[in-house]
Amino acid sequence: MESGILVVAALILLFVIIVAKTAVVVPQQNAYVVERLGRYAGTLDAGFHILVPFVDVIRYKHVLKEMAVDIPEQVCITRDNVQVGVDGVLYLRVLNPERASYGISDYRFAISQLAQTTLRSEVGKIDLDKTFEERTNINTQVVTEVDKATEPWGVKVMRYEIKNITPPHDVLSAMEKQMRAEREKRAVILTSEGQRDAAINNAEGEKQKIIKASEARRQQQINEAEGQASAIRAIANATAEGLRSVASAIHEPGGRDAVQLRVAEQYIGQFGNLAKSGNTLIIPTNLADISSIIATAMNVVKQQG
Repeated sequence: MESGILVVAALILLFVIIVAKTAVVVPQQNAYVVERLGRYAGTLDAGFHILVPFVDVIRYKHVLKEMAVDIPEQVCITRDNVQVGVDGVLYLRVLNPERASYGISDYRFAISQLAQTTLRSEVGKIDLDKTFEERTNINTQVVTEVDKATEPWGVKVMRYEIKNITPPHDVLSAMEKQMRAEREKRAVILTSEGQRDAAINNAEGEKQKIIKASEARRQQQINEAEGQASAIRAIANATAEGLRSVASAIHEPGGRDAVQLRVAEQYIGQFGNLAKSGNTLIIPTNLADISSIIATAMNVVKQQG
């Protein structure tokens, strides 16, 4: 009875071992490389698979998702003989599990070393000042060169990114001084340009002010001249009109008597003004003979008429 139980237990154990050896579940985005009696037999994709017990062996397991491989920092020499420390990260993906298993022993290590050598070569082609500006171009060149070498390995290099570029401390100090000098230079240039623009604007403003003032004076003089001309024309027109009215009035009945009276009044009034304005007065010999003076004035009126 006990021997029967042992046999059953042994059979169950053997069954479990066989199931463990033959039943395989491959996760999503994974691939298992199977060897049969030491030779490549096939690649198992995601899902449930049954192997031949004691014949088929899962030799390699690959993740088909994109992976990030850290590229350690290394010393690179630029074209102007400056040593800089550069590190980065490489993104790759296994496309052919068979080639990745048998094309190379360790594709990650090989790709890391190839990326480092390519990076040193690319950094050596440019000057230190250009390394920070040319990061994109360096990344592109590294991906291009590494991808060419990894194609037989069944691995696709997706992209490469430089993480840090670390120059020596003395070079960093010199670069900081240079940047500080550049900033100060730009500040001085901007200040001088601002002062120059301000001087130009002030000069332009004074120029416009003088031009406007001269135009205003010119317009004022024109307006005054036009006003004076208009006033003269108005006075002349009024005087002419008055003279025409006087001349017309003289020929009317009683006009001459009115003229004689007006002349006598003005004659007497003017001598009165002369007496007020000075201490010395020259009197004509015939001052008392007003009638002769009026007669003389009337003769002038007749001649004008």
